[in-house]
Amino acid sequence: MENTILLQLYSFFIFGISGIVIGILFDIFRILRKSFRTPDIVTYIEDVLFWLLTGFFLLFVLFKINDGEIRIYNIVGILLGSILYMLTISKYFIKINVSVITFIKNILYHILIYPAKLISFLLRKICKPFTFFVINIKKITLKPSKKQKKEKKHKKMQKNAREGRILKTNVEKYK
Repeated sequence: MENTILLQLYSFFIFGISGIVIGILFDIFRILRKSFRTPDIVTYIEDVLFWLLTGFFLLFVLFKINDGEIRIYNIVGILLGSILYMLTISKYFIKINVSVITFIKNILYHILIYPAKLISFLLRKICKPFTFFVINIKKITLKPSKKQKKEKKHKKMQKNAREGRILKTNVEKYK
């Protein structure tokens, strides 16, 4: 009799720890959401992934500890472990990890962005004489002649006259 109660207490304790692990897993997903902006579809995928991981973890613990038998004290242990974790450690766990990830992101940003800006600056300075020639060559070759300007102006006048005729016929039609 005493042996069964000890086994049940052991099982309750293990499922309480499992509730804490589920709370930590949940906080990991919350930390990722706070640290990185993601589209809604990625958030939905993360949610499905969380529930799949949680389900597989609980099934593993349930079969390993309790031979697959679900007892009410197991569910109570999971709930108490999760609630205990969420009320005590969760806030600090999230705050510390978000600040660590932000710090790492800032370091990586400075390591990657400053060299990229330097390379961009150097390329602009090196390529500046070439762009000067390319721009001037484009201006010379693409400069329209007087004949082309007259043709363009004539086409525009024809278009305006046609639009005027269409407008006049439409006005007469609906009088």
